[in-house]
Amino acid sequence: MARLVPSRQARQASAHPAGLVRGTERPSRSKNPSDRVCPGSQKDLPLEVNGPSIADSASQPALSGPEDDTATIRGAKVPKTNPLIGVLIKNVYPDSSKGLFGAITAFCQELDEASRQQNARVFIFTVEGITPGSSQVSGWQYSDGSWKRGTFPVPSVIYNRLTSRVLEARPKVQQFFREAKSAHGSKVFNEKYLNKTEVFQALKNDEACKSFLPESHPFKNYAMLQNMCNKYPVVFLKPVLGSLGKGILRITELGDKTYSCEIPTVNGTNRKVYRSLSKLFSAQLGKLKTSRYQIQQGLALIHVGGRPVDFRALVQKDQKGEWAVTSVVARIAGANHFVSNLARGGSLGTVKETLARTSLPAADLKKISDQIRKAAVAVAAGIQTNIPSLFGELGVDLAVDTSGRVWLLEVNSKPSKNDNTPLDSSGGKIRPSVRRVIRYSKYLAAQT
Repeated sequence: MARLVPSRQARQASAHPAGLVRGTERPSRSKNPSDRVCPGSQKDLPLEVNGPSIADSASQPALSGPEDDTATIRGAKVPKTNPLIGVLIKNVYPDSSKGLFGAITAFCQELDEASRQQNARVFIFTVEGITPGSSQVSGWQYSDGSWKRGTFPVPSVIYNRLTSRVLEARPKVQQFFREAKSAHGSKVFNEKYLNKTEVFQALKNDEACKSFLPESHPFKNYAMLQNMCNKYPVVFLKPVLGSLGKGILRITELGDKTYSCEIPTVNGTNRKVYRSLSKLFSAQLGKLKTSRYQIQQGLALIHVGGRPVDFRALVQKDQKGEWAVTSVVARIAGANHFVSNLARGGSLGTVKETLARTSLPAADLKKISDQIRKAAVAVAAGIQTNIPSLFGELGVDLAVDTSGRVWLLEVNSKPSKNDNTPLDSSGGKIRPSVRRVIRYSKYLAAQT
């Protein structure tokens, strides 16, 4: 039987934030799904129309909480610690062999399982499921071994996993975020993409981060290029909105006023030599005019087998809302590449084993490893302090030079969920990073 979602006016008038799982009674444990009913009358808080009810799932544990940690809706006690979490993603792929959500299907299932274990619930939705001005969202919830379509209230916590700047910038999406926060009391985290200029501008005056920052500026003209090349033997030009190493230029002084310009491609590095910096600039001017670039000091990075190495730290907020390093992986560039992205042939390794394969002194390796983690947390905290948006996780890319100094390369507010932190091959294991997302979501819900 279809269940009715309370009107927007009724939801705004209630004392609790949007999208909390009702937990006053244990759901029916009938083996027949059609016999399960939402405890209480239809006037209570049903959570879905034309789809599986969150409270109806047989695998949903009884929800409980201290008496002072509840809010009341139409007479029903609703534990604040049991939020409904909406995960906004880019696309669904009904015909994909990888699953409904493509490469992140396993990640979504981990989120679902972790939420059940922590007395919360997750549903997945896309931009198509959003209707500005509505108190309902169309999405998918995992039930009885598959993802089922349903309609949900605006959730109390929204985890923005949109991996498209264009989609995220759509007025429809931005209006939904505003309404979710203002009209429904929702918390939205990782609500925006970051760009390279924004990150370095935000951190340049942060005392905890300044020592990790290479010289970096929004690129303006030839005079700026000339000045940077006079100061450093290697200079990088990086697209402000770029990712996966696309569009990067590495400019190296070769002597006798000649310069090389290297650009990464799928099959390796395209390298050209110019007899002057002005000739190089003229040759690349067309590319530089197509988008905004950041000019950055080149670094003498450590190598493994002649291949440069950098490090991706996943930094997340925990159940107390505090930043902590969840994982760090070393990324070794592929053959004939100077960028380490897996999409460009890079490979992963542990920090300890990778550092041990470099030319760094063995006595310094533990200190350097600790400094990588310290820098990652400092950068994440600096981003949260200096950029007016809410973040719950950040991918912080760091490098180590041949003297052992740690440097920041860039920060990603939508860290990958299917390459740099591989799923457990034995199956069934929930990654610590996924558990931390749910813990932080519960923390956010409790703050409303």
